[in-house]
Amino acid sequence: MSPEIRTASELGLALRTLDDVPEVVGAAYDLDGLILTEADLSPEFFRLRSGLAGEAFQKFTNYGIRVALVVPDFTAHGERFAELAYEHRAHRWIRFVRTEEEARAWLYSSYEA
Repeated sequence: MSPEIRTASELGLALRTLDDVPEVVGAAYDLDGLILTEADLSPEFFRLRSGLAGEAFQKFTNYGIRVALVVPDFTAHGERFAELAYEHRAHRWIRFVRTEEEARAWLYSSYEA
């Protein structure tokens, strides 16, 4: 049986405000992996002081939801965001990748592990 991996856009979701976090978590809870692209994320997500990324990451981790975030250029959103992406390079639940192919590869390999 292959893992069930979906993109936020396939699910009709986006992560734009703190109010979106429970909806995204609920929709992804039974999945084996969720892919969020840069287009699914609001500018507030990339402003780490807003707390949106932190709140979402905490919920994803708490509920054991594997999430791949497709951001082609981590540095385009500032030094702090690039550091966050770098720190998550080996995270069990959350990874930043540059392409959807990388996202699927990581999520599939996580499923098999």
